[in-house]
Amino acid sequence: MGYAEVAVNSPGGERRTFSYAIPPHIPLKVGHAVWVPFGPRLVQGIVLGLSDYAPVEEIREIAGLIDPRLLLSPARVELARWISEHYLSPLFAAAVTMMPPGFERKVITFIQLSPGAAEVAESSLTPPQRALLTLLKRKGKVAMAGVEKALGRKGARVVIGQLVRRNLVAKSHELERVKVRPKMVPYLHLAVAGAAEMASLLKARRAPRQAQLLELLSSGPLSLSEAKKRTSEAAVAALKRKGLVRVEQVRLYRDPLAHRTFIPQAAPPLTAAQEAAWRQIRDAQRELAKDNRQKSRLFLLHGVTGSGKTEIYLRALGEAISLGRRGIVLVPEIALTPQTIHRFASRFPQRVAVLHSKLSVGEQFDEWWRIREGAFDVVIGSRGAIFAPQPELGLVVIDEEHEWTYKQQEQQPRYHAREVAIKLAELTGSVVILGSATPDISSYYRSRRGDYELLELPQRIALREGEGLLPKVEVVDLREELKAGNRSIFSRSLSTAMEDALGVGEQVILFLNRRGAATFVQCRHCGYVLRCKRCDVPLTYHSSGENLVCHQCNLRVPLPDFCPRCGSSRIRFLGIGTQKVEEMASHSFPEASLLRWDRDVTRGKYSHEQILARFLAHEADVLIGTQMIAKGLDMPLVTLVGVINADISLHLPDFRAAERTFQVLCQVAGRAGRGPMAGRVIIQSYNPEHYAIVAAARHDYHSFYDQELPLRRQFQHPPFSRLARLLYANPSNAQCQREAERMHQLLKGERDSWGMADISLIGPAPVFIPRVRGRFRWQIIIRGDDPVRLLARIPIPQGWVVDIDPVSLL
Repeated sequence: MGYAEVAVNSPGGERRTFSYAIPPHIPLKVGHAVWVPFGPRLVQGIVLGLSDYAPVEEIREIAGLIDPRLLLSPARVELARWISEHYLSPLFAAAVTMMPPGFERKVITFIQLSPGAAEVAESSLTPPQRALLTLLKRKGKVAMAGVEKALGRKGARVVIGQLVRRNLVAKSHELERVKVRPKMVPYLHLAVAGAAEMASLLKARRAPRQAQLLELLSSGPLSLSEAKKRTSEAAVAALKRKGLVRVEQVRLYRDPLAHRTFIPQAAPPLTAAQEAAWRQIRDAQRELAKDNRQKSRLFLLHGVTGSGKTEIYLRALGEAISLGRRGIVLVPEIALTPQTIHRFASRFPQRVAVLHSKLSVGEQFDEWWRIREGAFDVVIGSRGAIFAPQPELGLVVIDEEHEWTYKQQEQQPRYHAREVAIKLAELTGSVVILGSATPDISSYYRSRRGDYELLELPQRIALREGEGLLPKVEVVDLREELKAGNRSIFSRSLSTAMEDALGVGEQVILFLNRRGAATFVQCRHCGYVLRCKRCDVPLTYHSSGENLVCHQCNLRVPLPDFCPRCGSSRIRFLGIGTQKVEEMASHSFPEASLLRWDRDVTRGKYSHEQILARFLAHEADVLIGTQMIAKGLDMPLVTLVGVINADISLHLPDFRAAERTFQVLCQVAGRAGRGPMAGRVIIQSYNPEHYAIVAAARHDYHSFYDQELPLRRQFQHPPFSRLARLLYANPSNAQCQREAERMHQLLKGERDSWGMADISLIGPAPVFIPRVRGRFRWQIIIRGDDPVRLLARIPIPQGWVVDIDPVSLL
């Protein structure tokens, strides 16, 4: 008998596997998904190893296969183990990221009455116990979530425990319903030969609808719904009775690109700089194809905006295909996906798959299986697409590699797609291209150290003489504007430039890194600021719905007419958001057509695609937006970019604040002048002398890097150390503080006992936003060469969130 090491879908699974015996009738392999008993329940598991020996005496058997097909390749199994170890995530959570969408099914606990409950005297019950029994009598079996909703989370668990001990209620466990299945559609097929003769006979018998249906089917199968629509339900039923047609279930793939068409495009000629970069990548791909002993090759492609990085990606993919390999291309925002898909699908028609969260679960499910079956040469998507089951992987491209959105922050595993891609390339013998006009400081440091091969594209592509220049950047000192009496959000220089650009039919982008119409709402009589009752943040006014919104928990409340504290009607809107910019631009430039692009207007499935298409078609003159318009988009008619306030992110309490500001300014500036007309950028700031703004205005990455790196070295911030963030949340601030201090003492004692002199602890301290969704938050930052060494040695209590290599400390 053989034995399997299985990662189980249970909170008790943690970062380890459990051993199970393999029944003789199950042909089990590493990568199979299985059902296994775990305590009193049957749960999902993923086989990560096999052995001929049982590690313990008493061992339970695997209950069965979930799917006879292998769902994880050997490389993905190793990747799951690495993610679990590197990011200290549960092993199942690491593996399930690579499984088909909708695969994970949680175990739901149900509560129901026991037979003895009918005879219990109500006088012997407490009010909460009576309330629960009444609920169960009325509804029968109730899920634990329903009981907690009725009685409160803590109260429900106490009452259930009391009644279970008295044998009045019982618990049972069931798997949640399957989330997604293959889409099967009934199709009508001919069941006999000679359809034309049968149709003529039916016409003679005055059955024209039946004859029409046979004629339609002679051209091929027809969906049952279409057949009924084009003829009649009675005609279908009659032909089925006569045995002339049959119904078969046909799998229908939900294609997310079915609504789009792509015109094939030939590759353009390369510039000298592109040619040099391309040859190095091509040679690396060919060397890896010849020598399997080489693990991977990593390139940092540092090219200014408009320098042709995408064409390098396309050439590299073409080379990978010619070598019998395939690729994955990551983009940081779903907003970039439509334009990226267009470029790749125009070069590789019918061979491009897409994976991102805006697709329906059914679309994601079908794309995943078609990718696994080898239907596509390239997969394009946001960070989760790195886990696509692309066979024969030979190339991974991460466009705008500096973007923080490549880090998963909301749930386990809290991975960074760039680091996962590098490990996946090592396991599959692939080439990785990290592309950016403003590389992450750590990435550029690694390239200078020799960990990555650095390729540079220092100039834009010029299609005609006089083109190819980066846009001219002017920095406006807003302090001088105030001295001159200008209280508008538009400086005199920006107003004049907008009038000039709009007057000749050119397009303008106005960038502001903030949504809403006002940053906060304040009573001018008593100074009270309207805040979220669940989060320690001011509410933001949104004029479109005349309401106040919390951007942390999405609480929405109507705008009050009077101050809740003093009753005054002197309510004022302070600060500025994209909606306010839109309103003021409309007032200042009434003839211009405006379009807004932020998260408030992109909630629909195709919202990004539709907004981009409208702007490219010149249905709008001015595009107003947040960070999503700063990243990689190609809008040829834009000649002017205005940054309303460059300081918004500059003074946040995060060591990456200057880097983020520099990157976003360079990126948004890069949207101007990408067509035949020269570009211009106007950056408005109260800190025009700050080195990040000065370097951005000069498009000078090297200058910024040379000034930022010594500061990082001085304070031992990455890339000169690694960070880990431990965060604890609790409704009680005092309890939160006590737990944080207890954890700090535990970490300090463990560090000292093992002599980890390079590890330092920062905190504990409240988080920048100390309360979110009614829960206070405290954090501890661990800094050192390898914080995982320390954290792996201690059990992390429930309630703590561990984030290895966080991209933000806010």
